Amino acid sequence: MKYIIILVDGAGDYTIESIGNKTPLEVANIPNITNLAQNGEIGLVQTIPVGMQPGSDIANLSVMGYAPEKYHTGRSPLEAASMGVPLSDTDITFRCNLVTLSEDKPYQEKTILDHSSGDITTEESTQLIETLSKQLQTEFIKYYPGVSYRHLILWKNGLKSSTYDFDLTPPHDILGQSISNYLPKGPHQELLTNMMEKSYDILKNHPVNVLRTKKGLNPASSIWIWGEGKKPRLDSFKEKFGLAGSVISAVDLIHGIGILAGLKPIKVDGATGTIHTNFSGKASAAVKALLDGDDFVYLHLEAPDECGHQGNLQEKIESIEIIDHKIVGPIKTALEEAKEEFKVLILPDHLTPIKLRTHTSDPVPYVIYDSRTNSKKSDNRFTEKSAKESGNFFLTGPELTSYFFK
Repeated sequence: MKYIIILVDGAGDYTIESIGNKTPLEVANIPNITNLAQNGEIGLVQTIPVGMQPGSDIANLSVMGYAPEKYHTGRSPLEAASMGVPLSDTDITFRCNLVTLSEDKPYQEKTILDHSSGDITTEESTQLIETLSKQLQTEFIKYYPGVSYRHLILWKNGLKSSTYDFDLTPPHDILGQSISNYLPKGPHQELLTNMMEKSYDILKNHPVNVLRTKKGLNPASSIWIWGEGKKPRLDSFKEKFGLAGSVISAVDLIHGIGILAGLKPIKVDGATGTIHTNFSGKASAAVKALLDGDDFVYLHLEAPDECGHQGNLQEKIESIEIIDHKIVGPIKTALEEAKEEFKVLILPDHLTPIKLRTHTSDPVPYVIYDSRTNSKKSDNRFTEKSAKESGNFFLTGPELTSYFFK
């Protein structure tokens, strides 16, 4: 038996007046996922534990079967694992976004316009991080370039001089707002805020940003520090579930969780984490991994989440349709043609509603399909409403994951 989880990041939403008080999942043309729903099981799952923030780190740990209450030590150390950055038990890591701030007013009164600097390319952002590293790096503060706008700061031995009492805000939570109330707070607020302010002075006239501005693209005008954490430890996925497998994603967060769990990270050329990612390449990589001997693949697709953060309704709908057409359909067909028995679980990790442009803790819809029981059972659809009406509900992600692997 082969198992695949297809994680459509942020695909869930609230009803939207401009599309007839429906959600993107309700209006999207997704015949392949609909077929799986009608021949399988649908329901809701609470991926975010009560009292925890609805971050992708917490949600994906949950969906992969690791209770965040037990295993979560922060977002950035999971990304560090994917980036190959070794951590000691006394190190602190931070997520370092490249963001676009308004050009008016003093730094601490600026507005955050874009949490991703217009989906800046990895090639461009690496140049910016390397420049910041040369000018801001110290014996204890290190900068590491990642993918697109997502990067890492390491504070060596930070726990030896820190109370680990940080109050940091994800930039995608405050889009369009003044940063004045959301700058770092806590005992080390001056250290972190100074780095952010200095980064603006260094980056505002950087050649990469000058060229982006000429092209009408958002410049990466500042870093934004958040997602603090310390060295994590996950139990072996194979020992936990009896399965060996891989993770496929464009983002370090997902690969990092996989690496720490003992899963193989598979990187796909052209995988960007946006609507312009190499969807077909990801599908092919998943099929190859399963047919080459993997029991399990965790396939993460970031595009709907990014569209939600941008408030782009049409592209969110389009990204869901592309996933149906270029991911779900081809994978199902390939496994059937190979005469493999397989189970598929499709779900978001959290909602990313268009009107909010950030994550919420609402339960998310899921679909489970088992190729061994392929006969139409219902008029189920992969929508928030249909999932709720099914009456099926899992209190936690790990409970759903264990049920899926039965």
